[in-house]
Order: sequence, then C-alpha cells, then structure tokens
Amino acid sequence: MDTHSTDLAGKVVLVTGASSGMGAATALALGRAGARVALAARRSEACAAIARQIEEAGGEALVLRLDVGIEAQVREAVAATVARFGRLDGAFNNAGVLGLTAPLHEIANEDFDAVMRTNVSGVFWAMKYEIAAMLQSGGGAIVNNASVVAQVAFPGLSPYNTSKHAVLGLTRSAALDYYRLGIRINAVCPGPVETPMAESGFGSLDNLRAAGESFPAGRVGQPDEIARPVLFLLSGAASYISGQGLAVDGGFTVQ
Repeated sequence: MDTHSTDLAGKVVLVTGASSGMGAATALALGRAGARVALAARRSEACAAIARQIEEAGGEALVLRLDVGIEAQVREAVAATVARFGRLDGAFNNAGVLGLTAPLHEIANEDFDAVMRTNVSGVFWAMKYEIAAMLQSGGGAIVNNASVVAQVAFPGLSPYNTSKHAVLGLTRSAALDYYRLGIRINAVCPGPVETPMAESGFGSLDNLRAAGESFPAGRVGQPDEIARPVLFLLSGAASYISGQGLAVDGGFTVQ
C-alpha cells in the first residue's frame, strides 16, 4: 500500500514502543502519510531522533517518555497527546517485552508477572485511555501488536506466548464493545522481524536471518513490512474490518 494514498493526513496517532523496530518504522510511515504522530517509549531520546526525521519532512511529532507497565504514565501519555493535538484518532499499541527464555517450571513468578504487566496490562491500559479519548472526538482505530505467537507458540517462552494470546483476546473483546461507537480495533500478528528484540531472542542477527531461510518467504520480515499493514488497518480503507488478528508473517503460520 502506498502510504501517501491513505486518509491519514491530519489524523492524530499515538505509537507506543516507538523508539525502534516496528514502532519506529510505523511512526515514520505515519509521518510520511501526513499524520500527526505521538511517539512514546521508555527510550525517549531514540524517539526524539525519529521525531526529527518526521519534522524535517514537514510533519508534526510529539515525544513522550512512557513505560506502559505503569498505568499513570499511560494515562498521562494519552492526555498529553490530546493536549498537544486536540484529539486522538488512532493508536498502534506496539510496546512489549520478550522476557526470559526458559522452561515454564524454571520461570519465577515475578518474571511471569513482569511480562504480563507490560504486554497485557500495558495494552489494556492503553486501550482504556485511548478509547475514552476517541469517544470524545468521534471515533478512531486501534491496532495492537499481538505477534505471531498469538496464534502459535515458541518453546521456552511461556510468559510471552501467553501474553500475546491475551492481547488478541483483548482486541477481539474490545472490538465487539466499540465498533458501533465508531472505533475499530484490530491486531497485527507479525512473524519474526528484523528488530532488536527478535535479534535478542534468537541470540544474534545471524541466527535470526538463518532461521528465516526456513520460512516460506525464505527470510525474516523487515519493520516497514509491518508498518504498511498497520497503516492500512488504521485507515478508512479498513472500514469493515474489526476484531481481527492479521498475520503478517511471510507464510510462517501456514507451513
């Protein structure tokens, strides 16, 4: 999809986990599409560098420091976005953590809770405050990053697998609550993508790329290949789509 042909020009979109990977690529794509972008992440200095690229191309951007595992910060990030731009039209809830890689019986309760707090509670809080803002401004669209492990699972990642199944469940439930109120809520389910988190999970970039050779696509994905479907789901072109988990995985889940 040509991002310049969407109806996102002038729309206000919040992106969490915007400092790198899929979040950064989506923020840049939104800026190119003419959206006003709020970039939120714990590494706000990295968001600032991306925001400068958006602004140098003539766009508008806001940088927010955000740990989605802290509800008050999520609430404040949404409020700051509305205060700056006057409304909220869309959101890409992308922030997440991988957690420890270990068999389930070796995972401490606090490690499980940490993943769930960021990946599940963080998405719940984000939707809670984003939806409230969108209801005030006449509707909108939300895309959650649910990952391919919302549909399958990787060994040694039980907290992460569980959290992403939960994100898809939150997406579907909320979609039923708000479609008739003008808010569409969907998820993308990316397969392995060349991001810092995936590189860490596979042990190295070489390992990640080597694993991708066995996929139907013959390679791992690139962040901009996730950004494009996110922009589609945020746009009016997806007006009859809600409650879906769109696999963007190079055929990974059908092999």
